[in-house]
Formats: sequence, structure tokens, C-alpha cells
Amino acid sequence: MENPAWKPWLQGFKAYLLLERSLSANTIEAYQRDIGKLAEYVLLIEKPQLPAQLKTEDLRAFILWINELGLGARSQGRLLSAIKTFYKYLLIEEAIADNPTELLEGPKLARVIPTVLSFPEIQTMLAAIDLSEPQGQRNRAMMETLYACGLRVSELCDLRLSNLFADLGYLKVIGKGNKERIVPIGQEALKHIQFYLDGTRRHLPKIESGHENYLFLNRRGKRLTRVMVFLIVKELAELAGVQKNVSPHTFRHSFATHLLEGGADLKAIQDMLGHESILTTEIYTHLDTEFLRETVLRFHPRNNPAAWSEEEEE
Repeated sequence: MENPAWKPWLQGFKAYLLLERSLSANTIEAYQRDIGKLAEYVLLIEKPQLPAQLKTEDLRAFILWINELGLGARSQGRLLSAIKTFYKYLLIEEAIADNPTELLEGPKLARVIPTVLSFPEIQTMLAAIDLSEPQGQRNRAMMETLYACGLRVSELCDLRLSNLFADLGYLKVIGKGNKERIVPIGQEALKHIQFYLDGTRRHLPKIESGHENYLFLNRRGKRLTRVMVFLIVKELAELAGVQKNVSPHTFRHSFATHLLEGGADLKAIQDMLGHESILTTEIYTHLDTEFLRETVLRFHPRNNPAAWSEEEEE
């Protein structure tokens, strides 16, 4: 979601970084992407302001919003640096008389940054699942779904078979306040869900009345509880040797962070997470489902592991 009004400033900023700051191509690209996110944010809050019209409080609100979406501490630090550099460029160009970033600080990272797993840590936890165990297929399908879709644990437990549209690559999710949203799901997660449906779930001795439509069931044929999913995730983290404080919500934060760091559209991520908008009075916007699906397929590590492996090596 580009902001056309910012395009000349972004082009000038790129030239400034290259010619006057002599930064590397990777840093220039990262700074461009970060300021692009600020330009997107201006569109989201429905204020068609130019860069010179933003005040310190506007920039602070943007940083806090990014923080709430779960962007990693290192990436937040780079984002703040990009904004400060951008406004220094505007000063040099005499586009602004006062610098709104002088008093701008990042959030107190130690207190508010959520725990986020790296992509290799996600892979290690998934690999730690013993598929030969009775519930191994179910647990793999659940973890893949948590990470592929950024679901809340309650949303995972409430997933219905009738809301799984595998042929289209979507889930219908029932979120907070019984609000429904459409979330894309990648082929890797769908593959493991099908393994589970054809294997463990099909061979359950009995499914309790009223629980037939729930996707994930325990060994007694009942809907899984949030506590059970929490315990499963904790055990997997321990088996994988992950030292962080991991919970089901960690997969949700990781989903958002990895998409953001990969360059995904902010509005699409907010829609997929089902966040109540802090910017408009509308709780949920109309979704362009094909656009959301393309966002996940393009930017989610499980759909493009080679690109993420290269990043880790760098």
C-alpha cells in the first residue's frame, strides 16, 4: 500500500543516503522500507499529511503502533534511526524548519517488547515433535497453524472443520467478541492438517457429541483447551532447547514480526491478526482476501524458507 504523496521524498531520501551518507545498499533498502511503513501509516490513520506536516506526537504514535504489532527490538531500533535520518534529510532540504525527532525515543523495550522466536527456533520446535507418538500429527498441525495464521490460542481451539477452506487456502476465524475474519493459510500448514485428519483424528475411538465440528481434539474426542495447548507449546520449547519464555501467543507475535521484517503490508497484517483498529472507528475493514493470501505466500518464512536461510547466514 504505497502513499503516492511521499514518493518524491522517498526518492530524494534514497539519493541522500547513497550520495551523502555513503551507506550500503542493504542499509539504504532497509531505511527506505522503514520510511515506507511510516508513509503507509499516514494513509491508515486517514490523514493525508506530507512528511513535513507530521509532529512528534504523530511519529511517537507510529512507533508505539509498530511496537504493538510485535516488531523485534533490533528492527525497532533501526526504524527509529531511519526516521531520525529521514528528518535530518528534510532539514537539509529545508523542507522543515524544526526537527520533530529531537525528543523522539523508542519504547522501553525491556518492558513492552513481546517474546519473538527466530525462524530457526520455529523450525527447531517443529522438528522436535515426535510424529510417531499418538498425538504427534495433531501437535504438528496445531503448531503449523498457529505460526501460519497468527491465531490466538482461543481461536485455534475454536477452529471448526466447516470453517476450513483448504481448496481456497483460507480459514474463517472466530475472534474476540465473536467477530469473524478470513485468514490465509499456507500449503505447509494445510499439508499437516490433512495428515492429522487422515491419521490421528480419523482413528479416534469416539468423538463426543457436540465436538464433531472442532478441528483439533484431545484423545477423548473433545475440543482442546487453551491450557492443554499452552502445556504442549511449553514442552516443545523445552525439547527444542529454546531458552525463551514461549507460549502459544509467541507464535502469534512471531507471525507478525516475521511478516513485518520481510516487508509485508502493515494493513494486511493488522487485518490478519484481527486487531481492533486503534486508528478508525471501524473494528474490521473489508478484506481483499486474495491480497492477504499473496502477502502470506510472499513474506511468510514457511512459504519462502530459502530467503530466510540466506538472511540468517548474512
